[in-house]
Amino acid sequence: MIKKTQRLVSEIKDFEYIITSSDLEALVLEQNLIKKYEPRYNVLLKDDKSYPFLKITKEEHPRLITTRKVKKDGAKYFGPYPNVHAANETKKLLDRLYPLRKCRTLPDRVCLYYHIGQCLAPCEFEVTPEKNQQLVQEITRFLNGGHKEIKQDLTQKIFQASEELNFERAKELRDQVKHIEAVMEKQKMTLTDELDRDVFGFAVDKGWMCVQVFFIRQGKLIERDVSTFPMYQDPEDDFYTYIGQFYLDEQHQKPKEIFVPEQIDEQIVTEFLQVKTLRPKIGKKKELVELASKNASIALKEKFDLIERDEQKTIVAVERLGQALNIDIPHRIEAFDNSNIQGVDPVSAMVSFLDGKPDKKNYRKYKVKSVEGPDDYESMREVVRRRYVRLLKEELPLPDLIVIDGGKGQISAAQGVLQDELGLPIPVCGLVKDEKHRTSQLMAGDPPVIVPLKKTSQEFYLLQRIQDEVHRFAISFHRNIRKKNMFTSILDDIEGIGEKRKKALLKHFGSLKRLKEANLEEIIAAGIPKGTAKALHKIINEDGE
Repeated sequence: MIKKTQRLVSEIKDFEYIITSSDLEALVLEQNLIKKYEPRYNVLLKDDKSYPFLKITKEEHPRLITTRKVKKDGAKYFGPYPNVHAANETKKLLDRLYPLRKCRTLPDRVCLYYHIGQCLAPCEFEVTPEKNQQLVQEITRFLNGGHKEIKQDLTQKIFQASEELNFERAKELRDQVKHIEAVMEKQKMTLTDELDRDVFGFAVDKGWMCVQVFFIRQGKLIERDVSTFPMYQDPEDDFYTYIGQFYLDEQHQKPKEIFVPEQIDEQIVTEFLQVKTLRPKIGKKKELVELASKNASIALKEKFDLIERDEQKTIVAVERLGQALNIDIPHRIEAFDNSNIQGVDPVSAMVSFLDGKPDKKNYRKYKVKSVEGPDDYESMREVVRRRYVRLLKEELPLPDLIVIDGGKGQISAAQGVLQDELGLPIPVCGLVKDEKHRTSQLMAGDPPVIVPLKKTSQEFYLLQRIQDEVHRFAISFHRNIRKKNMFTSILDDIEGIGEKRKKALLKHFGSLKRLKEANLEEIIAAGIPKGTAKALHKIINEDGE
């Protein structure tokens, strides 16, 4: 056993795990994965068995049985359970409590089960459908949570038996309680309708998104897919982009149903993919979506934890970046990025990194003032000039390296301001993106030339993080400016609404969309006089039309 474990560990190339809600859930998931991949070192669950279920048959006189197959036969299924022994013991307990029919075929006369009170004997006596339905409902209630009341009753009987020195009876009752606890654990990793589904969950943090997909085939979770990437839009929009690309991959076949988190419009996904899409509101299906999102959140946290723990690598990356650019170690790096839509609401953002880590207190946002239209070079000149004129005036520390989001034109624009206007010999480099909007090349020098840098190196990864962070910061700032301008522009021509009431409406509703959805009473509740509120309500409705 020890040699086997040592050999297993020595052959591990990668390691990942899935968070589940209970030990039972982990066991069922393990079984599903082992059956799919048949790993060399797992043998106990390699057979073709499946976990047992309790089943209430759909017959004139229903039976309670154990089964390993879930079929679409109108019966009620409960499980899966950890082992057949626990399932059978619980069935025995239910047989004592609820006397459903026991025999597969009705005999000619009553059997032992009738005499011990575990069957109503429909073979000889009339048992009404109402009576059968009552027993089915009580068993269903028990298996769906009502077992707690019976467990409490059994616990009291244990104490009573102990006080009467009937220890054998107390042990029997205690074992029944343990069996109830074993089989009644909630299990979300298996759905009993056997539909093929993909369950999506996502998490967002620090400008990154992680999407986890649970693949459910024939009702069982057999595999998951994890994707982590920087965000360039609102989380919802990035998710729509992701899910559209996800099914372009030939290895990802469209299922019968897709589950998405509550933030996502299921109608958009349904129309886009031509697959039935749901946002589960309650029950196991909702729990599955929440579990996928929880796994995504944990994966994202692990990503950032790994970056933070890798401090030594970051320091080495900063040193090697200086060597690649033939400059002193760039302890402080400042990066710029512009953002606009066809020249509308142009803004720029600057982020600061100190020894390879974000220095957020020195992040800066800029509204571009002197440039009209989409002129990226002039925008870069303006914000670089404003940034370093201010640092010189306030005698604040200058950066060791400036990173520009762009190629030769943007680098030359920044160098022109720094060297020709301000006389600052600060090195400037630029990050060029490929057609997929990913960091592709590093450029530096005067005139700018490509600096050879391996894409697998730590220094290249550092530059990617800097570029992703400044892009996220710029996009976020531009989005907020655009949202605020869209919100307030519709209010400009309404008499009775000045700057103070604009701010009050923005604070109360948060977005133009929510304001347009509001009724008259909700607008008045935001502190707007009735007459002004009527005028506003009329205009936003006309604008919506």
